[in-house]
Amino acid sequence: MSRSHKPCGFFVVVEGIDGTGKTTLARNIYLRLKNKGFPAIFTFEPTDGPWGKKLRRSFSAPGRLTPQEELELFLKDRKEHVEKIIRPSLEQEKIVVCDRYYFSTMAYQGARGLDPEAIRKTNETFAPMPDLVLLLELDPEAAIKRIRESRGEVPDNFEQLAYLKKVAGIFKSLSDPFVVRIDASLPPEELLNSAWDRMSDLKLEIRN
Repeated sequence: MSRSHKPCGFFVVVEGIDGTGKTTLARNIYLRLKNKGFPAIFTFEPTDGPWGKKLRRSFSAPGRLTPQEELELFLKDRKEHVEKIIRPSLEQEKIVVCDRYYFSTMAYQGARGLDPEAIRKTNETFAPMPDLVLLLELDPEAAIKRIRESRGEVPDNFEQLAYLKKVAGIFKSLSDPFVVRIDASLPPEELLNSAWDRMSDLKLEIRN
């Protein structure tokens, strides 16, 4: 199904390099929507399905899959995600808040040497186009520092500095009108308010 055909509903995607606070923002948007009585769901990629679990193992495993092998898993995972969660929720006129989508695949697999535009074209043969992409921007050095200090984690293969710089460069190249850039260094509440305002700008009646 082409990208031009999207069911009713509202589809918000939160994107950005690791360490920008994507998951926190996506969850906070979802919680505010629910608290205000809006029909909303929170979801994420890679999913917890079989393909998503294989991807997560590859991200941190010494014998990592090739970029093409990972891409095939992303596509399988996303097709299942679209069929089982995203499209049915949009058809029920829900607000779908998704932590990562095919833009991350473009950026992360593109940074491993694949063609981002080819990845995009393949995904858009079946994946609904979002109404809004909230792209969180943060200097890669600051993102790595957050991962180490805030999470107490050692960055995995997807989070090494040189790699994140390439990923950030691909994210910066996105020029779609539905992509809104937000400074990820803002405090969480300000970040949420900024995202909320952008959703309201698209005539989603959420202000009250």
